[in-house]
Amino acid sequence: QVPLVESGGGLVQAGGSLRLSCAASVNIFSIDVAGWYRQVPGKQREVVAEITGGDNTNYADSAKARFTISRDAAKKTAYLQMNGLKPEDTAVYYCHLKGRRFTWGSLFDSWGQGTQVTVSS
Repeated sequence: QVPLVESGGGLVQAGGSLRLSCAASVNIFSIDVAGWYRQVPGKQREVVAEITGGDNTNYADSAKARFTISRDAAKKTAYLQMNGLKPEDTAVYYCHLKGRRFTWGSLFDSWGQGTQVTVSS
């Protein structure tokens, strides 16, 4: 497994922006799939955004037109830019990365530790 470090969460007023980062703490060759999920107490974790091969992106309906997912394998990092935040976006956000440690393989599939996002009204 590749340890991931999330950052960028915090408290923001409604309408504000945050950028979440998810960085691999060891060298990797590629990020083939990156996903961001969120979870509130008492509810299941839900997918917010995903980026796959060919830079194909998918967003939850609640995230479309407001959030943007991206990845930078050279920086070993995936991002979630969140604009126009709403109180209902309040949750713990988790990143999920799949990729290769080396050019010859060694697949990894790792989750971040979660970062709290709180949006005040």
